[in-house]
Amino acid sequence: MSFSDWLIDLALIGLVVLQLRARRLTVRSLLLPVALVCWAGFHYLHAVPTSGDDLLLIVPATLAGLALGVGAGVLTRVYRGDDAVLARATAAAAVLWVLGVGVRLAFQVYSTHGGAPSIGRFSVDHQISADAWAPALVLMAFGEVLARTAVVWLRGAAVRRTAGGRPERVLSA
Repeated sequence: MSFSDWLIDLALIGLVVLQLRARRLTVRSLLLPVALVCWAGFHYLHAVPTSGDDLLLIVPATLAGLALGVGAGVLTRVYRGDDAVLARATAAAAVLWVLGVGVRLAFQVYSTHGGAPSIGRFSVDHQISADAWAPALVLMAFGEVLARTAVVWLRGAAVRRTAGGRPERVLSA
């Protein structure tokens, strides 16, 4: 696992820690996690292998990421503040976000610190190519980040459209 791998994973965890406090919902706050996973995608995702049972690993990983992202987005409070739309991750949203990042981080640590032989045996037993693991993890991250971003953005847009300027909780979970 490279230093940049650690930085990306820790940055994604750090982003949710920052979001435990209410912050203005801006394009920048929404797109920073997207930029991080795009960098990872550019770095690691060169092709999506489809041989053997590769898609039986990649599709569920991607769907798990989407589910975690939707859950984190729904569990993020989005509401009108005094002068802006605010978003604040709840503890449950943070747990889902950290769960997704943590699973990927744990797998990376395991695979580079003694787990490679057992992952190799699993891959052979289930007809998964070695080239399928990185895309599965990257697409899981894409799914998580893009789903959460889309849900929070849509909820923020709905709050902006609501009438009145009173600071009430709107569309929160």
